[in-house]
Amino acid sequence: MSRGWGLPRWAAFAGVGIMGFGIQLAALQLLTATAGLATARATVIAVEAAVLHNFVWHERWTWRDRAGGGLAHLLGRLARFHAGTGIVSLAGNVAVTVALVEWLHMPAAVANTCAVGILSALNFRLADGWVFSGHPNCPPDMVR
Repeated sequence: MSRGWGLPRWAAFAGVGIMGFGIQLAALQLLTATAGLATARATVIAVEAAVLHNFVWHERWTWRDRAGGGLAHLLGRLARFHAGTGIVSLAGNVAVTVALVEWLHMPAAVANTCAVGILSALNFRLADGWVFSGHPNCPPDMVR
């Protein structure tokens, strides 16, 4: 396992995630109830807002000890964050949220809460083992 599985890093990850999730839920509610967007489209936008928020805070707080290296390294981490946790969050949130809304008739915010809970451990593993690992070309399972 990589060195970041400790409780302090997980707590920071969870704290950032809770803040990002607040942004995601607020955006989802605003986009579906106020702007009238379809659940899938609204979820995509809401998740992307949360992904960008979370990246900034993970850079500055959760993995600040692994940040740095200039603009090229920052952009590389942002690309990996989108390729890993961003895609998992986006695809997973849309799939789970839409399925729960359509099949179980849950409100979008409740369904989205379930999706985030399901995906959080996988996102931590990707962020810790690949995005902020200091090994940009190494898959998450190879980082120790």
